[in-house]
Amino acid sequence: MELTKPQIDIGLYTNQRQNQLDFWQKTVGLEFDHLGKLGGGVHQLRHHCNGSIIKVNHSRNPLAEDAPTGLAGLIIARDEIDKPRDMKDPDGNAVTLVPHGQDGVVNLALRLRVRNRNAARNFYCNALGFTDVGDGQLRCGESLIRLEEDPNAPIVAAIKGKGLRYLTLQIQDCDKVHAEVLSAGGREGRAPITLGDTVRYSFVRDPDGNWIELSERAALTGGLIKRRGR
Repeated sequence: MELTKPQIDIGLYTNQRQNQLDFWQKTVGLEFDHLGKLGGGVHQLRHHCNGSIIKVNHSRNPLAEDAPTGLAGLIIARDEIDKPRDMKDPDGNAVTLVPHGQDGVVNLALRLRVRNRNAARNFYCNALGFTDVGDGQLRCGESLIRLEEDPNAPIVAAIKGKGLRYLTLQIQDCDKVHAEVLSAGGREGRAPITLGDTVRYSFVRDPDGNWIELSERAALTGGLIKRRGR
C-alpha cells in the first residue's frame, strides 16, 4: 500500500456542531482547514492535527447514541504541554494530550478496542501494511494504533452514530488497495466512488467491523487515476 502522507486521519460524527468546534479549536488547539459538504445533511469540518486531519462530521439528523465503535480514544502530541492532559469532547470521546514524543507519540495514537488482538494485528499488518512495533502497538507512518483486547469490544454495524467512527488512510490508488484488502481477508464496507475531481474513496472493515476509509485525494496524488483515463 502506497501512502500519500505518513499520518492517518480520524472521522467522528456529532449533532453538536458549535460545542465540538469550540473543543477541537479552543481546548485542543487545532487549526480549522475547511468545510466539506458530504450530502444527506452532513457537513465535514476538517482540522489539522500534526499532519493528520480530524474530521468533525456534523449531521443535522439525529445520530444513534448507542452504536459504539472500537475507536476508544485519541492520544495527540502537543509541543506546548509538559505533562499528559485527559479530557473528553462534548460527546464523551476520550482525548489525551501528551508532550511531543511521549511513549512514541509524535503525531497521534488511536486506542482501538478489539475482541482478538492477534486477529486485529494480522489484519492491520497483512492487509494494510502496518508495522508491529511491540506491546500491542502498530505503526502507520507517524501514527500509532494501540490495540486493547476486550472480549466485550463492540461488533460495529453502521458507520454513522455519535462518537469516533472511522480512520482514514490517504493512498495513491483507491481501487487497487481496496481490492488488495478484500483479497487479504478484509470485509467490504463501501465500494469505491468518486466525488467530482476531489477524491475517490471506499471503505473496508476490520475483523470487529470497524470502518477504514481508503482515500485517493487529488490534492495529494496529483490527480485522480480514474480521471486520468485508466
